[in-house]
Amino acid sequence: MRAMRIEQIGPIGDRPGPLVARDVEVPTPAPGEILIRVTVCGVCHTELDEIEGRTPPPRLPVTPGHQVVGRVHGIGAGATGFAIGDRVGAGWIFSACGTCGYCRSGRENLCDAYQATGRDADGGYAEFMTVPAAFAYPIPEGLADAEAAPLLCAGAVGYRALRLTGLEDGQRLGLTGFGASAHLVLQTAHHLVPRSEVYVFARRAAEREFAMGLGAAWAGAISDVPPHSLDAIIDTTPAWLPVLESLRHLVKGGRLVINAIRKEDGDRADLLALDYAGHLWLEKSIQSVANVTRTDVAEFLEVAARIPLRAEVREYPLEDANRALREIREREIRGAKVLRIGDG
Repeated sequence: MRAMRIEQIGPIGDRPGPLVARDVEVPTPAPGEILIRVTVCGVCHTELDEIEGRTPPPRLPVTPGHQVVGRVHGIGAGATGFAIGDRVGAGWIFSACGTCGYCRSGRENLCDAYQATGRDADGGYAEFMTVPAAFAYPIPEGLADAEAAPLLCAGAVGYRALRLTGLEDGQRLGLTGFGASAHLVLQTAHHLVPRSEVYVFARRAAEREFAMGLGAAWAGAISDVPPHSLDAIIDTTPAWLPVLESLRHLVKGGRLVINAIRKEDGDRADLLALDYAGHLWLEKSIQSVANVTRTDVAEFLEVAARIPLRAEVREYPLEDANRALREIREREIRGAKVLRIGDG
């Protein structure tokens, strides 16, 4: 089968790739697993973090990709819940132990044995992949494959971030950065907290225009001052400056939720400009987001189908995965990027 593989860890720079096209064997589902014939796979900034070593795979080579939609093609011994031909999805959470205190308390995203699809196990940048049946999801009717793919990570982690804000209907929400996750959060907020206005901070004018087209109450540059202070802000950027600007824009007791797997080292000077009185005082709080749980993904798929939520997507053939990743690295982002791998 065709697959795009990570074979080397390090800065992308100008080196070819960074993914390498390979012809590899179709995997066999282990007990409890299903084999998915992949139709589409979303492209995520986390793949760059894997490639450049910020969240490196434990072994190489590995096939990345964790926003996977396809059809059940095989069923391992003891796997239940799906039949051949069912349309299914796989997200970032590949497995967790199920027995530790975190798992038992509904926080399997913090499990020490947490394994990630496309990092700890081969993912969806390939024609076939396996996943434990207990960590796969039925895709609701009404959601096209390409629209459903970004819901499995960008959408689900954005949904988790929105819940972590504790936002009440009528309170004001800010979104810093407006890519795959934020454009889904904005639409979700309109549904879950319909009286809440959403304010968007984005680097590019095109992203701000996109946000206004989706119903944002206001859109400005990262350092612009919004017309109102905000009750909560979700930051989806890889930079530190938006963190400081966001803290400045919060109301007393407001919450900043950082939905990013890492922050760039090059702009740490921005973080050093943190001023306690100007940024953190008056009981403002910062909350990070780590991974997603199965509940996050399952709940969000239901919400997305009910809205119905429409992801803005741009499709690429599997062989153009490197181009899609480089565009994300250069922040050429409008909505989500999706690899088209097979027929639905």
